[in-house]
Amino acid sequence: MSPGDRTAVLLDPHPLWLDAVELVLTRNGVAVVAQTTDPDRALALVEEFHPSVLVAEAAGEGLTCIRKACAKFPELKAIVLSSPDEAAQIEAAFAAGAHAYVLKTAHPDDVTVAIRQTFEHSMFLPGPAVAGGSTNGVAPIASEASDTVASLTKRELEILQLVAEGHSNSQLARILWVTEQTVKFHLSNIYRKLDVANRTEASRWAQVHGLLNLAPPAEVGSSVS
Repeated sequence: MSPGDRTAVLLDPHPLWLDAVELVLTRNGVAVVAQTTDPDRALALVEEFHPSVLVAEAAGEGLTCIRKACAKFPELKAIVLSSPDEAAQIEAAFAAGAHAYVLKTAHPDDVTVAIRQTFEHSMFLPGPAVAGGSTNGVAPIASEASDTVASLTKRELEILQLVAEGHSNSQLARILWVTEQTVKFHLSNIYRKLDVANRTEASRWAQVHGLLNLAPPAEVGSSVS
C-alpha cells in the first residue's frame, strides 16, 4: 500500500460485526488490514500496521484500547461503533480519543458519513444520541442546556448545525451567502455562548445535546447574517 492509502484495524467482540464493518469500510475506500475480538490484540495490531483508523466497540476494554492507541499514535483516527446511547458513555468515548461515535442501530450510511467526517477532522455522532429518548430522531435537550440554546440566534443555530455536520468556513459562507468574516463573527459568538474554545468542541457540544437535527436547513441564497 502507498503512504496515502487509508487503512483500518477493527475491534469487536462479535465476528459478524467485524465482517459487516469491513464491508462498509471497503466500500468507502478504506482497506481493513486486520480485525480482532481481543482489545490487547487490537492494540498490538495498531502498533504493527499503523492504520489510519481504529474502529472499535466501546464495551469491555474497548475504550482502554482506544485511549492507549490514540495516546501512542496521535495521528490515529478512532471511531467507536457501540450500542449504549447514554451521554456519559458518549463523553467517555470522546475523552478516550474517539473522533466519532456511531450507534450499532445506525444505518450503514451513517457509518459512511462518520468515516468521511473523521478524515475531515470534525466530530460525528449520528441519530438519537443521548439518553432520555427522542422525537422524530432528534434527541431531547437537557434542561441545563436549554438556556444556552435559547441564547443562540436562528443564524447561530444554523451555523452550529452545519459545523457539526463537518462544513468548513468557506463552505458555510457559500451555503449561507455571506462572507467568511461574517461566519467567523458568528462562530466567535457561538463559542462564547457555549463556553467552548473551537469548532471541534462546539460540534461535540451540539451533538451530545441533540442539536444536530434541530435547526432547519439553511436556505441557499439567503442574505440574512
